Amino acid sequence: MDTSPTLAELLPDAAAITALTGAGISTDSGIPDFRGPQGVWTRDPAAEAMSTIGSYLADPEVRRRAWRSRRDDPVWDAEPNAAHAALVELERAGRLRALITQNIDGLHQRAGSGAGTVIEIHGTVREAVCLSCDLRTPMPDVLRRVDAGEEDPPCAECGGIQKSATISFGQPLDRGVLAAAVDAARSCDLFLAVGTSLTVQPAAGLCLEAVEHGARLVIINAEETPYDGLADAVLRRPIGETLPRLAAIALGGGR
Repeated sequence: MDTSPTLAELLPDAAAITALTGAGISTDSGIPDFRGPQGVWTRDPAAEAMSTIGSYLADPEVRRRAWRSRRDDPVWDAEPNAAHAALVELERAGRLRALITQNIDGLHQRAGSGAGTVIEIHGTVREAVCLSCDLRTPMPDVLRRVDAGEEDPPCAECGGIQKSATISFGQPLDRGVLAAAVDAARSCDLFLAVGTSLTVQPAAGLCLEAVEHGARLVIINAEETPYDGLADAVLRRPIGETLPRLAAIALGGGR
């Protein structure tokens, strides 16, 4: 389904846009998604254990594998792409009021999105956190310890178990971060869901929050989502081409 002709009317009139981004926006930067045909969990279902808090806490081998995976993560070589840049343009024009991301890669900030605009609902891989004392440490500092031979580096402060400062399966979302995301969904007039399967709650439910509070909904994703029926426009085209085109329409520079 592609109802893009309506976008010429929807986008220029949107004064307060909130975007929700998922893994699909970063695939052009060389970061694989999780559930797509070539996704991390599709190719290696066992990898999901590294993102499950119970398995991570109980099994030292899962933690050792997780630290090797973090060290070798393509995020460290990734650069923001045209889709990230398009959202920066919308923000600088005063049209994008909030950018909720399910991604943990930090590429929105690296592209130039403001720290006060980005809401990292699932946390960030760029920091490590101690699960005992909550000490946060820049991830590169901990990865240097992994390179030096520590397979499961404990917290330098209390000796507790560390992990990336991301939300694993089985962990609750930060209440303040979630509240900010809900407020952003409820206060926009256009909600733009980009590169997300919209299957993980509560992030996916932000689409419904937006629609129920009067916003129009535009979804850009390669696969069908459970919220396509609510959308005013659904586009299946490549995100790196589509989002810059939509930003141009919104800013009056294209059709």
